[in-house]
Amino acid sequence: MSDPQPAEDNAPSERSRIDEYLRDGSVVAPDHRVVPLTGDASTRRYFRVIPAPGAAAEPSIVLALHDGAIEFDTLPFVNVADLLRRMPLPVPAVVGHSDALGILALQDLGDVTLQAHVGAARATEHAALYRQAVAFIATLQQRGVELASENYFPYRIVFDVEKLTWELDFFVRHFMEGYRGVVLSAAERTALSEEWAGIAEELAAEPRVVCHRDYHSRNLMVHEGGLFIIDFQDARMGPDTYDLASLLRDSYVDISEGELNESIAYFLAVAGKSDPDGFRRRFDLTAVQRNLKALGTFGYQASVRHNSVYIQYMPRTLHYARANLAKYPRFARLRELLAGHVEEFQ
Repeated sequence: MSDPQPAEDNAPSERSRIDEYLRDGSVVAPDHRVVPLTGDASTRRYFRVIPAPGAAAEPSIVLALHDGAIEFDTLPFVNVADLLRRMPLPVPAVVGHSDALGILALQDLGDVTLQAHVGAARATEHAALYRQAVAFIATLQQRGVELASENYFPYRIVFDVEKLTWELDFFVRHFMEGYRGVVLSAAERTALSEEWAGIAEELAAEPRVVCHRDYHSRNLMVHEGGLFIIDFQDARMGPDTYDLASLLRDSYVDISEGELNESIAYFLAVAGKSDPDGFRRRFDLTAVQRNLKALGTFGYQASVRHNSVYIQYMPRTLHYARANLAKYPRFARLRELLAGHVEEFQ
């Protein structure tokens, strides 16, 4: 699912858990190779289990190791995966699990993310995959209405004012203060809080649909000629612009204005939405919140978890956020507040 890392990064306890899980040979043959994979920004760890030579009939699998024991029947990943399959949307199959060992065994989708594929794909392939990704959002929203049930976790969790504001405060705390070392005055904090309130209240009032919550090029895998969706366990109800903004104002991929406009127009067509100007304004507002939230996450990874991997994605994210702040007069005050401490917003 991701790129291999050196095996020496493994903690012995992780390998012993894997060996215990695989010992009975019910998932793959006893003779197997275990390769660590890079994970996401969570605390989960991922490993590919490759059957021994000669066991060609057995596919490799990916093991997701949690911090501790799990309850399979109440695991958000399992719950949301069931919902997405019913839509139907392509997600990795669950092939096994161990509650006591905290292990979930998944279908191996390979190593090629949409992010990686775009860098090597022809323009026509690039466009086709993005159209598929956009169409998946329309399916998620439309079928999400039809399948609505409190039995599924996404219908119980909402991007409300409190959550959206928390994410914007996270940007201040971990990007501005934690990573950039900014010292804000009391007056600046109050002014930012007022700006956050306006953004959060408007976004919380948008049409509410099922959102993946982290729908971008690193969470879409290219497998068997199409896309599969991963990392969906935090799905929740939120603005109908949220997943599209995550995809098209993606911190990990350069997307031109022409590609952006084409993708938005395609979404409006397949989703049966009207008022393109109004939708674009709401989309840009969502993108501002989403990009600032991403900067907070990157700052947290760098300053708290001492993970420098995400620093390389800050410039693109700052560029996207600045472009939208400069586009609308309503953001003049916010841009001035940010530009006083973050030169990229000037």
